[in-house]
Amino acid sequence: MTSGTKPSLAGSVAVVTGGSRGIGYGIATALAKLGANVVITAKNAERLVAAALELSAHGPACEGRACDVTRLSAVEALATHVRHKYGRVDILVNNAGIGGPASLLHDLAPENWDDIFDTNVRGVFYMVRAFVPLMIASGSGHIINISSLAGKNPLPRGAAYSASKWALNGLSYSLAEELRGHNIRVSVVCPGSVDTEFSPHTGKSPDRMLRPEDVGHVVAMLVTQRAQSFASEVLLRPTQRP
Repeated sequence: MTSGTKPSLAGSVAVVTGGSRGIGYGIATALAKLGANVVITAKNAERLVAAALELSAHGPACEGRACDVTRLSAVEALATHVRHKYGRVDILVNNAGIGGPASLLHDLAPENWDDIFDTNVRGVFYMVRAFVPLMIASGSGHIINISSLAGKNPLPRGAAYSASKWALNGLSYSLAEELRGHNIRVSVVCPGSVDTEFSPHTGKSPDRMLRPEDVGHVVAMLVTQRAQSFASEVLLRPTQRP
């Protein structure tokens, strides 16, 4: 890529979990605008159809596939579909996540703990397990895990969510070392408060919070950086404290 040339992802295939709204939709939009074929996933099939139709206006192709990342069989079916239809995957963005209820840890129901870790950690493991062989076969790839500043700092009344993101960070750093020899880059993005329906962010000004497109912009930068390097971690904060 020469100076002044707009980066392009033409011909590449990207999979974005939780891509029908919020941060995932912002990321999918950014990748589509760079020319990638984008496959978005979510559990809500109706929302997926609408989101995929909107995204198709920005790029060559966008497809919505219903997938619950906590179910290994669903993830494996998704990987099989991508392999048969596209023959490759170049970018995997593990964005799907849940926050759980605001609660003191000792008051948190065990089933809430399980739900948080099943989606935020186990789901990423399942996606990696299913899609990394496709990347290894093609000799390259980029995995981006969407974490949170809660994975770097304490979060009172959100200890389980924070713990899941600390776990995701550790998984990402170790995975990066495992896959470097296969020319597969692994990055983790840790945004601060983002203005989405994911969390109410009580007491914070939406006008000063991050937007989904801010996260999408960072992901676009990561996947278009020069091939001989990668940013292993990005901490993303709003310019003004919300």
